[in-house]
Amino acid sequence: MKKIKSRFAPSPSGRMHLGNVYSALLSWLSARSQGGEWILRIEDLDPQRCKREYAVQLEDDLRWLGLDWDAGGIEDARYVQSQRYDIYQTYLDKLTALGLTYPCYCSRADIMATQAPHESDGRIVYQGTCRPDGTPERAAWLAHRAASCPHAPAIRLQVPDRDICYTDLHYGAQRVNLAEACGDFILRRADGAWAYQLAVVVDDALMGVTEVVRGRDLLLSVPQQLWLYQLLDLQAPVFAHIPLLCNEQGQRLCKRDQSLHMGVLRDRYTPQQLLGLIAYYAGLIDRTTPLSAQELIPLFDWAHIPTHDIQVPASLSDLPHSTM
Repeated sequence: MKKIKSRFAPSPSGRMHLGNVYSALLSWLSARSQGGEWILRIEDLDPQRCKREYAVQLEDDLRWLGLDWDAGGIEDARYVQSQRYDIYQTYLDKLTALGLTYPCYCSRADIMATQAPHESDGRIVYQGTCRPDGTPERAAWLAHRAASCPHAPAIRLQVPDRDICYTDLHYGAQRVNLAEACGDFILRRADGAWAYQLAVVVDDALMGVTEVVRGRDLLLSVPQQLWLYQLLDLQAPVFAHIPLLCNEQGQRLCKRDQSLHMGVLRDRYTPQQLLGLIAYYAGLIDRTTPLSAQELIPLFDWAHIPTHDIQVPASLSDLPHSTM
């Protein structure tokens, strides 16, 4: 049986918050409870938002929590996405050689104007404005569009009208139609930055990742990623998505929730207290008992983690049955 290898892949665009720590902990616990490895990949694809000092701080926060990693980190260029652009280009070239990519000159405003948000999450499904169809008329129109466009094109992947089926370790059987739910998606942005979907597939495959634990807001990324794995003849990992931590307004926690970022949390709690809080929210324990990461390993069980999103108060002390 192949050894489990999981990963935590944060974007260093600010200080980690409670939701990031929660994702890191469950990913770490899943790997360690199976005797597996846990790697730290720095996903700094956006040069405008990601900074090295944030990655350094992130690593310090993980060490403070007792979440050790077996490989990776900011000092190992093999695990830093901004140092892997040539690798992504190689795989983009493979897709282009298969005739599956095309330049897209649409601005975000163009895309927003042509389609209402998909379902309730605000997702826009691209309608194929720049997609070639093999006709001379279409080719001429696209050539004119390219000549008149003031910016470089993004590169999109054509997707078929096909259902992608897979089983999530936590949310069970999933069936998604690529064309309807995802549309042709971007592989490289117009500004030259690599898109998440291509980079994460290439990295997880080349790094030997066998299990991906992450927030359920990325469930709809799985069909796109599985399609890329198939096209590139790469081995896909198993996916396990987790419910989101939300604020009192029901919104997913983000770096804007300053009261719950690690700078505040480290001043307020010990590592054991904070991990005990997260374990309580995740359903692993029934009261907020201080516990170390190592002590939580034998308590980890996917059956105890809820599927519904979890609301946390702005003041984490507002909890029942606290022994802290």
